Amino acid sequence: MLTRLLAESHVTPFEGLAPCVADHAAAAGFHDVLIYLGDLRREVLRPVADGLGAAANAVDGGAELSIEGTVAGRAYQQGRIVHAPGSAEGPQGWWVPLLDGTERLGVLHLTTVEGGEDAHEDMLALSSLVAMLVVGSQDISDSYARLTRTRPMNVAAEMQWTLMPPRTYADHRVVISAVMEPAYEVSGDAYEYATSPGAVHLSVFDAMGHDTSAGLTANLAMGACRNHRRQGTGLEHLGESVERVLLEQFGSSRFVTGVLADLDTSTGMLSWTNHGHPPPVVIRGGRWTTLLRCPPAHPLGTDLGLPAELCREPLQPGDRLVLYTDGITEARTSQGEEFGLLRFVDFLIRHHADGLSVPETLRRLIRAHLRHHGNHLQDDATILLCEWLGPHAGAVTDAALLAGLPDPTVGRVRAG
Repeated sequence: MLTRLLAESHVTPFEGLAPCVADHAAAAGFHDVLIYLGDLRREVLRPVADGLGAAANAVDGGAELSIEGTVAGRAYQQGRIVHAPGSAEGPQGWWVPLLDGTERLGVLHLTTVEGGEDAHEDMLALSSLVAMLVVGSQDISDSYARLTRTRPMNVAAEMQWTLMPPRTYADHRVVISAVMEPAYEVSGDAYEYATSPGAVHLSVFDAMGHDTSAGLTANLAMGACRNHRRQGTGLEHLGESVERVLLEQFGSSRFVTGVLADLDTSTGMLSWTNHGHPPPVVIRGGRWTTLLRCPPAHPLGTDLGLPAELCREPLQPGDRLVLYTDGITEARTSQGEEFGLLRFVDFLIRHHADGLSVPETLRRLIRAHLRHHGNHLQDDATILLCEWLGPHAGAVTDAALLAGLPDPTVGRVRAG
């Protein structure tokens, strides 16, 4: 099944993926195979139709499914195979998480007569390959973009989502996840992370303004950071390099605030510079937090000549580093009530205690933030969270569990 599906996929566009997968899955005893993808805000799961026409054979007649309060949504949130309720006799239905590495794309629905351990292994193998095929075509498919959007997107957001890395990543060293709202109208916020041997880079930018120009400024800052970092510029000079690029393009008329950070994944030593931005937060043991104070330099692009101080803080295994923009903490309701740093951090701690994965915690947090502001934000709100697993985490399954992946070593199935 996998070999033939992989061979045919090389010349299969996204629009033909659903029937292609269904045809080859039947060889392994899987029927009624349907692909559901999460929307941009991770609120609903939308069926990928045959040829992207009517999905008449989809669950509930082709309707999108809510991530909250559905069996399919439970499989998505928990990263586990979930048994779909139905008759005890005949073929059984299953919902299988669709994961690209640790990025949650959606779920796979299928039915099968067999439901034992071998069948579950095959389900996971199929969903892994399907996820790779989806990701392989998403950057060039307008159909994918339309399917995963529930409303029009502005130009600045189009640029940001195209340039930024995936919202979730995990390996044996770290689990990283990010959220950004308003997803369809974001302008000046951007996040960046990248891995290298023994280190992980993390950065968050917040550009002046709330328009397309702010999006251009944030994109340029992120691109300059990425370009100079890859040329070997150290963290202590990285901000200066970003500022030079901004000044060459805009003079001193545009600027960004930001935090640039490197985490030594072998020792847990965090190094960072602050450029007029809210200080990072560290959550330790799921119980207490600390603000990482560092004398701030001027915002990048203002050319004020304030030197950037390189600050350091040792992390402990399991620590969660949180970078964010002021749209999270300073946004107010129409009655003037601020969401605030205390409410923000308390939410992270409470949901950490509930055993939720990092990406699921952030998904719920941003939903709570939107509800607090009546689903209307005056400013961009971005969070980038990195959990350091420690120097001896070693096993891929450790990162998988923290990121919400199925654990290949224990039971996978939860009843619907």
